[in-house]
Amino acid sequence: MMHMKKILFNLGFGSLGLVIGLLGMQVFHINGKTVSSGSNPAPKLHIEDSVLPRDGKATTSFAPIIKKAAPSVVNIFTTKNIKDTMDPKLSPFFNDPMFRRFFGGGDDDEGDGSEGQVPQGRRPRNRQEQSLGSGVIVTDDGYILTNSHVVEGADEVKVVLASGKEYPAKVIGTDPPSDSAVIKIEATGLPAITIANSDDLQVGDITLAIGNPFGIGQTVTMGIISATGRGELGIADYEDWIQTDASINPGNSGGALIDAQGRLVGLNSAILSRTGGNQGVGFAVPINMARGIMERLVHDGKVVRGFLGVLPQTLTPELSEYFKVGEATGALVGEVNEGTPAAAAGIKNGDVITEFNGKKIIDPRHLRLTVSQTPPKTTVPVKVIRDGKEQTFKVKVAELPDRDSPRFGKRGPNGKQAPDDDTLDGVEVADLDAKGRKQFGIPQNIKSGALITNVDPDSTSYTAGLRPGDIILEMNRNVVESADQAVELSGKIKGPRVLLRVWSRGGSHYVPVDTHKKESTK
Repeated sequence: MMHMKKILFNLGFGSLGLVIGLLGMQVFHINGKTVSSGSNPAPKLHIEDSVLPRDGKATTSFAPIIKKAAPSVVNIFTTKNIKDTMDPKLSPFFNDPMFRRFFGGGDDDEGDGSEGQVPQGRRPRNRQEQSLGSGVIVTDDGYILTNSHVVEGADEVKVVLASGKEYPAKVIGTDPPSDSAVIKIEATGLPAITIANSDDLQVGDITLAIGNPFGIGQTVTMGIISATGRGELGIADYEDWIQTDASINPGNSGGALIDAQGRLVGLNSAILSRTGGNQGVGFAVPINMARGIMERLVHDGKVVRGFLGVLPQTLTPELSEYFKVGEATGALVGEVNEGTPAAAAGIKNGDVITEFNGKKIIDPRHLRLTVSQTPPKTTVPVKVIRDGKEQTFKVKVAELPDRDSPRFGKRGPNGKQAPDDDTLDGVEVADLDAKGRKQFGIPQNIKSGALITNVDPDSTSYTAGLRPGDIILEMNRNVVESADQAVELSGKIKGPRVLLRVWSRGGSHYVPVDTHKKESTK
């Protein structure tokens, strides 16, 4: 089978900065800074959130719709000043005349001016990186929505209207975690677009993408909604993408994704492609998310997100059975951090969160999005299933801490091998001590448990995901304090399965080990 490389592209057109590899895909962003605006009145948007008619009637032309929406879509040109500190001595290619033609050099170089030679000791010089993207006018007085990767880090931003009129723009704020940004031009009477409710979108709805692909000028393409609520793509921290097959390409970033009535439903942001060009898998930020981000950036100059204080995990059908949940929807709480809103409200490890502030929770990503969009200091109801029974807790949401704030092994002769007939076959454990903590990077807040020092690759435990350096905290909801206790509990467990709560890679989660497969692995 031939390996196919998949690449995710953000669609600003021009200089590309940081390259991030994730799960075999690459994401291209432009690095930079955010300029906040301080406190300002909320933008006055044109909102028309009625549900789109779905009577199945075909239209012969979208010209009236485009005529209405296209003037709201602008071209964004950015310039970033870069100090070129590369030492030509470090690259032999710069002494090759052919490469010199492409990489520069010339009259401002020191030396004898010989063609094709880069003089030694050339001083660093400034150069400019220019990029192109799109944006959407959302207020009559000049507020424009775009993607953060279009304008972030830019030293100069210019906006060109569909009419050809050009304005300098100020970056009000950027929010890389959602790939959203707000800029403003000083003008009035602008053609602000009408905004729809992106929560009402359905797969199969017609969409039209408007932007400036490859810098050729304003272009319109048509497709449908291919999916909603896409996540786990590694494009941004908070992902709830609209997926469309409307053709979008580099330069479309920040442009409008509109519905069949010409209303804004999303901001085109990225494509999944093996070539760098459109292959029918494009992603847009839902306008409901972008609106919330804009209001915070305009009013406060920054985005403040809600914080619950749990580490959730996906509820598989197998885990649903363990935790007595009727259907495999919700977010299983693998860990509750001390001193957080969840802990104060009484939420515990093993609870399954099914509803947050009246919104049904489908999975951990959905929970994270919902909590993040809840204003801090708001008290909300949270429904959980505990031991098969539904309970409701009142949680006062806190502010999401900074990434850098505090959040919230042993191998050798004392390793203990579980008996051959025990449930956790192939696992060796040891007590926690200073040597084990240092070897496996185990923090001091993990005070007890059984350190896994070795896992047989042919065992069912390895198949379930257990690895050296993991800490067994519970077995079948029984707390594990030491290696001896882990071995003792493992020997007493009857039945083909065991449910572990394990700390690994910075957090704890539940791991079901199905020993039905034990015989087939030997």
